[in-house]
Amino acid sequence: MTDGEHGAHREFVLGVDSGGSGLRAALGGSAGADLPAPVRSAEPVRTGARGIDAEHFLAQLLPMARALLDRAGGGRITAVTVGAAGLATLGDDLRGALPAALAKALGVRRTALAADAVTAYAGALGDRPGAVVAAGTGLIALGTDLRAWHRADGWGHLLGDCGGGAWIGRAGLDAAMRAYDGRRGGSAALLARAEQRFGPPAGLPGQLYPRTDRPAVLASFAPDVAACAADDPVADGILRAAARHIAESAAAVCPRTDAPEVALTGGLFRLGEPLLAPLRDELTEQLPHARPVTAAGDPLDGALRMAADLAADRLRLPSDVRMLTVHGEGDS
Repeated sequence: MTDGEHGAHREFVLGVDSGGSGLRAALGGSAGADLPAPVRSAEPVRTGARGIDAEHFLAQLLPMARALLDRAGGGRITAVTVGAAGLATLGDDLRGALPAALAKALGVRRTALAADAVTAYAGALGDRPGAVVAAGTGLIALGTDLRAWHRADGWGHLLGDCGGGAWIGRAGLDAAMRAYDGRRGGSAALLARAEQRFGPPAGLPGQLYPRTDRPAVLASFAPDVAACAADDPVADGILRAAARHIAESAAAVCPRTDAPEVALTGGLFRLGEPLLAPLRDELTEQLPHARPVTAAGDPLDGALRMAADLAADRLRLPSDVRMLTVHGEGDS
Protein backbone atom coordinates (compact mmCIF):
# COMPACT_ATOMS: atom_id res chain seq x y z
CA MET A 1 0.00 0.00 0.00
CA THR A 2 1.40 3.42 -0.94
CA ASP A 3 1.61 6.31 1.50
CA GLY A 4 -1.24 8.01 -0.35
CA GLU A 5 -3.44 4.91 -0.14
CA HIS A 6 -2.60 4.52 3.55
CA GLY A 7 -3.39 8.17 4.22
CA ALA A 8 -6.73 7.92 2.44
CA HIS A 9 -7.86 5.28 4.98
CA ARG A 10 -6.96 7.30 8.07
CA GLU A 11 -9.76 8.95 9.97
CA PHE A 12 -9.47 12.13 12.00
CA VAL A 13 -11.68 14.38 14.07
CA LEU A 14 -11.62 18.17 13.93
CA GLY A 15 -11.93 20.60 16.84
CA VAL A 16 -12.75 24.26 16.21
CA ASP A 17 -12.70 27.23 18.59
CA SER A 18 -14.31 30.44 17.30
CA GLY A 19 -14.07 33.66 19.30
CA GLY A 20 -13.38 37.34 19.18
CA SER A 21 -9.84 36.87 17.85
CA GLY A 22 -10.74 34.47 15.01
CA LEU A 23 -10.81 30.71 14.45
CA ARG A 24 -8.51 28.00 15.79
CA ALA A 25 -8.68 24.46 14.45
CA ALA A 26 -6.85 21.22 15.17
CA LEU A 27 -6.96 17.56 14.16
CA GLY A 28 -7.22 14.66 16.55
CA GLY A 29 -7.67 10.91 16.33
CA SER A 30 -6.04 8.40 13.93
CA ALA A 31 -3.71 6.36 16.11
CA GLY A 32 -0.09 6.69 15.13
CA ALA A 33 -0.62 9.75 12.95
CA ASP A 34 1.82 12.61 13.23
CA LEU A 35 -0.74 15.34 13.90
CA PRO A 36 0.03 18.85 12.63
CA ALA A 37 0.05 21.86 14.91
CA PRO A 38 -3.24 23.75 15.27
CA VAL A 39 -3.92 26.52 12.76
CA ARG A 40 -5.66 29.83 13.26
CA SER A 41 -7.17 32.72 11.37
CA ALA A 42 -6.77 36.28 12.59
CA GLU A 43 -10.20 37.43 11.40
CA PRO A 44 -13.25 37.04 13.64
CA VAL A 45 -16.30 35.53 11.96
CA ARG A 46 -18.81 38.19 10.95
CA THR A 47 -22.30 38.45 12.38
CA GLY A 48 -25.37 39.44 10.39
CA ALA A 49 -29.15 39.38 10.45
CA ARG A 50 -29.18 35.63 11.23
CA GLY A 51 -26.39 35.88 13.78
CA ILE A 52 -22.97 34.31 13.21
CA ASP A 53 -22.45 34.24 9.42
CA ALA A 54 -22.22 30.58 8.35
CA GLU A 55 -20.88 31.45 4.87
CA HIS A 56 -18.01 33.49 6.32
CA PHE A 57 -17.38 30.78 8.91
CA LEU A 58 -17.08 28.11 6.22
CA ALA A 59 -14.93 30.34 4.00
CA GLN A 60 -12.38 30.39 6.82
CA LEU A 61 -12.78 26.86 8.19
CA LEU A 62 -12.76 24.73 5.05
CA PRO A 63 -9.31 25.86 3.81
CA MET A 64 -7.95 25.40 7.34
CA ALA A 65 -9.36 21.86 7.55
CA ARG A 66 -7.95 20.90 4.15
CA ALA A 67 -4.54 22.35 5.04
CA LEU A 68 -4.50 20.30 8.25
CA LEU A 69 -5.34 17.13 6.33
CA ASP A 70 -2.59 17.84 3.80
CA ARG A 71 -0.06 18.35 6.59
CA ALA A 72 -1.20 15.10 8.21
CA GLY A 73 -0.53 13.20 5.00
CA GLY A 74 -4.13 12.75 3.92
CA GLY A 75 -7.21 11.09 5.33
CA ARG A 76 -10.77 12.11 6.12
CA ILE A 77 -12.55 13.91 8.93
CA THR A 78 -15.41 11.90 10.41
CA ALA A 79 -16.56 14.15 13.25
CA VAL A 80 -16.33 17.85 14.04
CA THR A 81 -17.03 19.85 17.17
CA VAL A 82 -17.34 23.62 16.78
CA GLY A 83 -17.23 25.76 19.91
CA ALA A 84 -18.39 29.27 19.07
CA ALA A 85 -18.72 32.42 21.14
CA GLY A 86 -22.28 33.72 20.91
CA LEU A 87 -23.74 30.43 19.66
CA ALA A 88 -26.49 30.36 22.28
CA THR A 89 -28.08 33.57 21.02
CA LEU A 90 -26.53 34.06 17.55
CA GLY A 91 -26.17 30.50 16.27
CA ASP A 92 -29.24 29.95 14.04
CA ASP A 93 -27.33 30.33 10.76
CA LEU A 94 -24.56 27.98 11.92
CA ARG A 95 -27.04 25.34 13.08
CA GLY A 96 -28.94 25.61 9.81
CA ALA A 97 -25.99 25.44 7.42
CA LEU A 98 -22.86 23.91 8.94
CA PRO A 99 -23.75 20.20 9.33
CA ALA A 100 -24.79 19.71 5.69
CA ALA A 101 -21.95 21.89 4.38
CA LEU A 102 -19.31 19.98 6.35
CA ALA A 103 -20.76 16.65 5.21
CA LYS A 104 -20.66 17.76 1.57
CA ALA A 105 -17.23 19.42 1.62
CA LEU A 106 -15.31 17.09 3.96
CA GLY A 107 -17.37 13.92 4.26
CA VAL A 108 -18.09 14.61 7.95
CA ARG A 109 -20.56 12.12 9.42
CA ARG A 110 -21.37 13.87 12.72
CA THR A 111 -21.13 17.48 13.84
CA ALA A 112 -21.56 18.99 17.31
CA LEU A 113 -22.23 22.72 17.60
CA ALA A 114 -21.51 24.07 21.07
CA ALA A 115 -21.33 27.34 22.91
CA ASP A 116 -17.72 28.21 23.67
CA ALA A 117 -18.51 27.82 27.38
CA VAL A 118 -19.36 24.15 26.69
CA THR A 119 -16.03 23.47 24.96
CA ALA A 120 -14.31 25.36 27.79
CA TYR A 121 -16.07 23.02 30.21
CA ALA A 122 -15.05 19.93 28.23
CA GLY A 123 -11.47 21.16 28.03
CA ALA A 124 -11.32 21.79 31.76
CA LEU A 125 -13.29 18.85 33.23
CA GLY A 126 -14.09 16.51 30.36
CA ASP A 127 -17.44 14.85 31.03
CA ARG A 128 -17.31 14.86 34.83
CA PRO A 129 -20.02 16.69 36.83
CA GLY A 130 -19.03 20.06 38.22
CA ALA A 131 -18.66 23.71 37.37
CA VAL A 132 -16.25 25.73 35.23
CA VAL A 133 -15.72 29.47 35.32
CA ALA A 134 -14.37 30.82 32.04
CA ALA A 135 -13.06 34.34 32.48
CA GLY A 136 -11.14 36.82 30.38
CA THR A 137 -12.55 40.18 29.38
CA GLY A 138 -15.94 38.79 30.37
CA LEU A 139 -17.03 35.96 32.64
CA ILE A 140 -19.42 33.04 32.45
CA ALA A 141 -19.94 30.03 34.70
CA LEU A 142 -21.29 26.73 33.44
CA GLY A 143 -22.20 23.65 35.43
CA THR A 144 -23.75 20.28 34.79
CA ASP A 145 -24.82 17.12 36.57
CA LEU A 146 -24.66 15.45 33.10
CA ARG A 147 -28.44 15.75 32.79
CA ALA A 148 -28.74 19.50 32.04
CA TRP A 149 -26.62 22.64 31.76
CA HIS A 150 -26.80 25.49 34.25
CA ARG A 151 -25.40 28.91 33.34
CA ALA A 152 -24.64 32.01 35.38
CA ASP A 153 -23.61 35.44 34.13
CA GLY A 154 -21.99 35.97 30.75
CA TRP A 155 -24.35 38.91 30.24
CA GLY A 156 -21.78 41.39 28.99
CA HIS A 157 -20.00 44.31 30.62
CA LEU A 158 -23.12 46.49 30.98
CA LEU A 159 -25.35 43.87 32.62
CA GLY A 160 -22.94 41.49 34.29
CA ASP A 161 -19.66 39.64 33.67
CA CYS A 162 -19.11 40.36 37.35
CA GLY A 163 -15.54 39.72 38.45
CA GLY A 164 -14.24 39.51 34.87
CA GLY A 165 -11.46 41.57 33.35
CA ALA A 166 -13.66 44.45 32.18
CA TRP A 167 -15.39 44.52 35.58
CA ILE A 168 -12.05 44.72 37.43
CA GLY A 169 -10.69 47.34 35.03
CA ARG A 170 -13.80 49.52 35.30
CA ALA A 171 -13.72 49.33 39.10
CA GLY A 172 -10.04 50.30 39.03
CA LEU A 173 -10.69 53.28 36.77
CA ASP A 174 -13.61 54.32 38.98
CA ALA A 175 -11.21 54.38 41.95
CA ALA A 176 -8.72 56.37 39.87
CA MET A 177 -11.32 58.99 38.93
CA ARG A 178 -12.47 59.21 42.56
CA ALA A 179 -8.91 60.06 43.54
CA TYR A 180 -8.72 62.61 40.72
CA ASP A 181 -11.92 64.28 41.99
CA GLY A 182 -11.02 64.01 45.68
CA ARG A 183 -13.99 61.74 46.44
CA ARG A 184 -13.96 58.99 49.03
CA GLY A 185 -12.92 55.53 47.84
CA GLY A 186 -10.24 56.82 45.51
CA SER A 187 -6.80 55.33 44.95
CA ALA A 188 -3.76 57.48 44.23
CA ALA A 189 -1.88 54.42 43.06
CA LEU A 190 -4.56 53.53 40.52
CA LEU A 191 -4.78 57.16 39.40
CA ALA A 192 -1.06 57.15 38.65
CA ARG A 193 -1.42 53.90 36.71
CA ALA A 194 -4.39 55.27 34.75
CA GLU A 195 -2.40 58.39 33.79
CA GLN A 196 0.47 56.21 32.58
CA ARG A 197 -1.81 54.06 30.46
CA PHE A 198 -4.40 56.55 29.19
CA GLY A 199 -2.99 60.04 29.70
CA PRO A 200 -4.74 62.95 31.49
CA PRO A 201 -7.75 61.64 33.46
CA ALA A 202 -10.14 64.30 32.15
CA GLY A 203 -9.66 62.89 28.66
CA LEU A 204 -10.52 59.32 29.63
CA PRO A 205 -14.28 59.50 28.84
CA GLY A 206 -13.53 60.75 25.35
CA GLN A 207 -11.11 57.86 24.84
CA LEU A 208 -13.39 55.22 26.25
CA TYR A 209 -17.04 55.90 25.45
CA PRO A 210 -16.86 55.97 21.61
CA ARG A 211 -14.88 52.71 21.41
CA THR A 212 -16.60 49.63 20.01
CA ASP A 213 -14.03 47.51 21.89
CA ARG A 214 -14.77 49.22 25.21
CA PRO A 215 -14.84 45.96 27.25
CA ALA A 216 -11.33 45.07 26.05
CA VAL A 217 -10.06 48.57 26.86
CA LEU A 218 -11.52 48.31 30.37
CA ALA A 219 -10.01 44.86 30.81
CA SER A 220 -6.58 46.18 29.80
CA PHE A 221 -6.48 47.98 33.14
CA ALA A 222 -7.08 44.81 35.22
CA PRO A 223 -3.35 43.91 35.35
CA ASP A 224 -2.67 47.39 36.77
CA VAL A 225 -5.19 46.75 39.53
CA ALA A 226 -3.48 43.45 40.33
CA ALA A 227 -0.04 45.11 40.31
CA CYS A 228 -1.20 47.63 42.92
CA ALA A 229 -3.04 45.18 45.18
CA ALA A 230 -0.11 44.29 47.47
CA ASP A 231 0.35 47.90 48.62
CA ASP A 232 -3.00 49.56 47.91
CA PRO A 233 -6.07 48.58 49.97
CA VAL A 234 -8.48 49.91 47.34
CA ALA A 235 -6.98 47.72 44.58
CA ASP A 236 -6.90 44.78 46.99
CA GLY A 237 -10.56 45.36 47.81
CA ILE A 238 -11.49 45.34 44.12
CA LEU A 239 -9.86 41.95 43.61
CA ARG A 240 -11.48 40.56 46.74
CA ALA A 241 -14.87 41.71 45.45
CA ALA A 242 -14.10 40.14 42.06
CA ALA A 243 -13.22 36.87 43.80
CA ARG A 244 -16.53 36.96 45.65
CA HIS A 245 -18.47 37.49 42.40
CA ILE A 246 -16.58 34.68 40.63
CA ALA A 247 -17.29 32.24 43.45
CA GLU A 248 -20.97 33.28 43.50
CA SER A 249 -21.29 32.40 39.82
CA ALA A 250 -19.58 29.05 40.37
CA ALA A 251 -21.85 28.31 43.32
CA ALA A 252 -24.95 29.18 41.28
CA VAL A 253 -24.22 26.47 38.68
CA CYS A 254 -22.39 23.78 40.63
CA PRO A 255 -24.46 20.59 40.95
CA ARG A 256 -25.30 19.18 44.36
CA THR A 257 -23.80 15.82 43.52
CA ASP A 258 -21.17 14.02 45.56
CA ALA A 259 -17.81 15.83 45.31
CA PRO A 260 -18.34 17.82 42.11
CA GLU A 261 -15.23 19.44 40.63
CA VAL A 262 -14.69 23.15 40.07
CA ALA A 263 -12.15 24.51 37.59
CA LEU A 264 -11.08 27.93 36.38
CA THR A 265 -10.07 28.66 32.81
CA GLY A 266 -9.24 31.75 30.77
CA GLY A 267 -6.76 34.59 30.67
CA LEU A 268 -8.13 36.44 33.72
CA PHE A 269 -6.53 33.98 36.09
CA ARG A 270 -3.08 34.92 34.83
CA LEU A 271 -3.45 37.91 37.17
CA GLY A 272 -2.05 35.47 39.72
CA GLU A 273 -2.13 35.44 43.50
CA PRO A 274 -3.67 38.90 44.04
CA LEU A 275 -6.87 37.39 42.59
CA LEU A 276 -6.33 33.66 43.15
CA ALA A 277 -5.63 33.86 46.89
CA PRO A 278 -8.96 35.50 47.80
CA LEU A 279 -10.72 33.35 45.21
CA ARG A 280 -9.51 30.15 46.89
CA ASP A 281 -10.94 31.44 50.17
CA GLU A 282 -14.27 32.32 48.56
CA LEU A 283 -14.60 28.96 46.83
CA THR A 284 -13.90 27.17 50.11
CA GLU A 285 -16.60 29.22 51.85
CA GLN A 286 -19.24 29.18 49.11
CA LEU A 287 -18.65 25.67 47.72
CA PRO A 288 -17.59 23.51 50.66
CA HIS A 289 -18.92 20.36 48.93
CA ALA A 290 -16.88 20.88 45.75
CA ARG A 291 -13.29 19.95 44.93
CA PRO A 292 -11.18 22.58 43.15
CA VAL A 293 -9.08 21.12 40.33
CA THR A 294 -6.71 22.48 37.72
CA ALA A 295 -8.27 22.81 34.27
CA ALA A 296 -6.94 20.00 32.07
CA GLY A 297 -7.04 22.05 28.87
CA ASP A 298 -8.51 24.98 26.98
CA PRO A 299 -11.62 25.28 24.74
CA LEU A 300 -9.80 23.90 21.67
CA ASP A 301 -8.76 20.86 23.72
CA GLY A 302 -12.39 20.54 24.76
CA ALA A 303 -13.62 20.69 21.16
CA LEU A 304 -11.15 17.95 20.19
CA ARG A 305 -12.22 15.75 23.10
CA MET A 306 -15.89 16.21 22.25
CA ALA A 307 -15.23 15.41 18.58
CA ALA A 308 -13.41 12.20 19.54
CA ASP A 309 -16.28 11.21 21.85
CA LEU A 310 -18.77 12.05 19.11
CA ALA A 311 -16.96 9.85 16.58
CA ALA A 312 -16.93 6.96 19.09
CA ASP A 313 -20.59 7.51 20.07
CA ARG A 314 -19.68 8.15 23.71
CA LEU A 315 -20.47 11.87 24.12
CA ARG A 316 -22.01 12.18 27.59
CA LEU A 317 -22.41 15.95 27.88
CA PRO A 318 -26.11 16.90 27.78
CA SER A 319 -27.69 18.20 24.60
CA ASP A 320 -29.41 21.57 24.73
CA VAL A 321 -31.18 23.49 21.99
CA ARG A 322 -28.92 26.51 22.51
CA MET A 323 -25.79 25.21 24.24
CA LEU A 324 -25.04 21.89 22.49
CA THR A 325 -26.66 20.25 19.46
CA VAL A 326 -25.51 17.10 17.67
CA HIS A 327 -26.19 16.55 13.98
CA GLY A 328 -25.91 13.50 11.75
CA GLU A 329 -24.56 13.50 8.20
CA GLY A 330 -26.34 16.22 6.22
CA ASP A 331 -28.64 16.98 9.15
CA SER A 332 -29.58 20.47 10.35
